[in-house]
Amino acid sequence: MVPQQIDIDLIEPNPYQPRTHFREEALEELSRSIQASGIIQPLVLRRAGNRFQLIAGERRWRAAQRAGLHKVPAILREVPEEEVLEITLVENVQREDLNAVEEARAYDRLLNEFHLTQEEVAERTGKQRTNIANAVRLLALDHAILALIEEGRLSGSHGRALLSFADPALRSAMAQRAVRRGMTVRQLERFAARKARAEKRSVPAAALDANTRAAIEELEQRLGTRVTLKPAGRKSPGSLNIEFYDNAQLEGIYDKLMH
Repeated sequence: MVPQQIDIDLIEPNPYQPRTHFREEALEELSRSIQASGIIQPLVLRRAGNRFQLIAGERRWRAAQRAGLHKVPAILREVPEEEVLEITLVENVQREDLNAVEEARAYDRLLNEFHLTQEEVAERTGKQRTNIANAVRLLALDHAILALIEEGRLSGSHGRALLSFADPALRSAMAQRAVRRGMTVRQLERFAARKARAEKRSVPAAALDANTRAAIEELEQRLGTRVTLKPAGRKSPGSLNIEFYDNAQLEGIYDKLMH
């Protein structure tokens, strides 16, 4: 298809765009490039009444606006409304423009809104089925950790390593620790493995009565960290273990206990 010159003010963003983060530095760099050399790769649009809707090229469109362009080269495609979402998601994933969380959400929409299997998603995007499964696993993380991945402070691999921590409070604490200390994925995995071995040696929750378990859960919520109890034996004392991962968290636990 031969690109057409389309008035930039007639173009609307794609409501199905899976990409939600556009880095300011990257946009500014692309804007300067467009000012110097123009848009090399045309946008892909569909007609929407008297206007046009983006299918692909939103970053170029945003950068072109910054560069002060009045018209942009675009290829027009006749795409039914019900197919726009699928095409947008597939094209973004194929170009690898998305961060790990955006990619996971794109796969999740293809799986749930289009009722595709992981094999079908893999076929349409050119990815391995295992990549699809591993990507979607990230969505089990809480929003704060997902935000760290979207901001580039943690990688998708960090996120998958954090899934090894079953306790949400511990997982959140480890995510913050990984950011502060620049922990590698391997370091997180080793810590999780050590934690799992330690838990196997601890007293199972079933050994504690319901009131004690409830008290421990309440204490964990209050302190924001993992708490374990070793009941006293006939000849050995019991112990209450409160975990912390840096001095700031320790000070916070101290303040909560003293108050």
